[in-house]
Parts: sequence; structure tokens; C-alpha cells
Amino acid sequence: MKRIAPERSHEQPLPTPDADSQAYWQALRDGRLLLQHCAWCNNVQVYHQAICRKCGSTALEHRPASGYATVYSFSVVHRAPGPAFKEDAPYAVLLVELDEGPRMISSFVGGKPEDVAFGMRLRLVCDSVTEEISLPRFTPINVETGGQSRPREET
Repeated sequence: MKRIAPERSHEQPLPTPDADSQAYWQALRDGRLLLQHCAWCNNVQVYHQAICRKCGSTALEHRPASGYATVYSFSVVHRAPGPAFKEDAPYAVLLVELDEGPRMISSFVGGKPEDVAFGMRLRLVCDSVTEEISLPRFTPINVETGGQSRPREET
């Protein structure tokens, strides 16, 4: 494990895209969340890899996610794990279940951490933290949608 130099302890760590995840990070920069779909077993996975985690196939296709999710679990962090996160506390770490099925860890934006609840409906926000990296975060679905899983279509 790489240690962070004391003079850089105030900087939040960022992901390092690799060959398997490059398309995922590029899509987030473009405002979309990509999921991998296995052509062999129909497994849908997030956190891109070279093989399907269910069957081991390499026949994976990238498809955009709807961008909607439900809070499966969460934790509100009141005491930051280090200096880099001190200004963010309190904040909510989420385990969301995407409408397509997979679950992913993310963070909550657009509201107070104490407002997060199990079963809360959310939508994706791609947070540009550097020119190269955008992070997937989730915000409450606008109240105007009436709590529907997706915004209502205009008629």
C-alpha cells in the first residue's frame, strides 16, 4: 500500500484509471455512468474489469445506466478519517442499488446528510473534481417528480 506523504495528507485521494476502467472514467467525464453487461450470463456489473465476475467471460459490453438508484444502506460520517476529509464532515457514504441491479458505493450531495433514508430515490450527478476525473455521486430526485423512479415524460 502506498503511503501518503505528510505534506500531501490534506489532499483527497483520486482514482487512477487503468485499461479496464478507462471507458468508465471517460463516460463519467461525459456525464454518464457505464455498466458492463455480460453477453454470456446477462450479469450487469459496475467497477469495470476485464472479465465478468459471475461467469468469467470476457464478452462484456458497455451500456449507459439510467442514472437512477435507491439507497440500500448508508453511514453518516461525523468524524473525518483524515485531514483531507475534515472540511466535508459530516457527509453521507451510500451503498446504492442502481435501477439496473448492481450496487455501488458513492456519496450524497444536494442535501443534508441527516436527510438520507433507506429506500430514498436518487439520481446520478457526475462531479468533476479535476480535468481528468469526475466522480459518481447521488442527489435526491427532485420533489417535482413525485418520488417516481424517473422524471415524468412531458406530454
